[in-house]
Amino acid sequence: MAVTPERPTTSPASTVDSTPGWITVGAAFVSMAVVFGVAYSFGAFFAPMSAEFGTGSGATSIVFSFTAFCWFLLGSVSGRAVDRFGPRPVLLIGAVALAAGLIATSRVTQLWVGYLTYGLGVGIAVACGYVPMVAVVGGWFDRRRAIALAVAVAGIGVGTLAGAPLAAVLIDAYGWRRTNVIFAVAGAALLLCCALVARRPPEAEGAAPLPLRAVVRTRAFRSLYVSTLLASLALFVPFVFLPAFAVEAGVSPVLAATLVGVIGVASVLGRLAIGGLADRIGRIRTYQLSFAILAVSFLAWLFASPTTALPLLLVFTIVLGIGYGGWIALQPTVVAEVFGLRGLGGLVGLVYTAGGIGALIGAPLAGLVIDATGGYRWSIAGAMVCATGAFLALLPLGRGDFARSRDRC
Repeated sequence: MAVTPERPTTSPASTVDSTPGWITVGAAFVSMAVVFGVAYSFGAFFAPMSAEFGTGSGATSIVFSFTAFCWFLLGSVSGRAVDRFGPRPVLLIGAVALAAGLIATSRVTQLWVGYLTYGLGVGIAVACGYVPMVAVVGGWFDRRRAIALAVAVAGIGVGTLAGAPLAAVLIDAYGWRRTNVIFAVAGAALLLCCALVARRPPEAEGAAPLPLRAVVRTRAFRSLYVSTLLASLALFVPFVFLPAFAVEAGVSPVLAATLVGVIGVASVLGRLAIGGLADRIGRIRTYQLSFAILAVSFLAWLFASPTTALPLLLVFTIVLGIGYGGWIALQPTVVAEVFGLRGLGGLVGLVYTAGGIGALIGAPLAGLVIDATGGYRWSIAGAMVCATGAFLALLPLGRGDFARSRDRC
């Protein structure tokens, strides 16, 4: 059955910076809260799944890493799909994938099957609920694009805050399998509600986008791609291993899972504060600052010990969350500023494929190092080096890159 594209809205009320745009921001906020609340709750599932299947840190972490790889890689597909068909059918696909993937995961008897059921189900859901909605919100706004995107992606932080602690409580009460079923039903229902109210933005104006083959040859694209790759190698290490590290340091399991939620709270604050700062000092400069903050945060985790674990881990999660929030809030805006609004979904998705590679490699590699060394320090140090490299890769990025690239084509 062919999918009919949504027709672009052309009524006077449906112009940029208007009420329909803010309604779509609300739908984007909820969709991102749902999909990332589920995805980033995996730290709470890590220990019970590892214990039931008798697998080590490296093997168990592949569940999350493959999931993140899928959502980043498929973001290029869902981004192009939303450019063509609008947000509604894309969100509906995400709802179906989330429900099917989590229910199937609740029934697996071998961990490698969970790689496929959880990875594809949740991965497709995040790909449908994130990149497409970022592109749609970006298309609805001009003057207030930075703050609108900051509000929309703040849903990621809220979902992160609620997802991991809620998962820990439900797992304690019902077990990890039934918790997946609960998340499947509730998450799919919320995504269906988002699909009902999300609207396609007005047709973007401006020059036609560069062909993707020309885009990937630009210095700006290389800078964005390499920085995203290196930052993703670092970012997903704490999302997988921080709760286990905290429990080994004497923190209770629920409080340890809540540390991932603290990243979510800090990221909300970071998204909103950095979104406003970007309008004053420049989006690209603020984007670079976010990566510097991300790199510095790992120092607190590196020096955490059993006697200082909780306070230093709180510092780590807050600082990490601020830097991570700024990165996620500003990346679509920076892509639009450098390359233009036309075809934004496909371009953002293309950059995010770098995140998929980093997510696929980073956490499993860290898990192998943890298993080999019997501790976390080398993995934390490696993550900090990658985050620092991500900041350095962004230093050549400038606003005039797009114009220079177009002049050469």
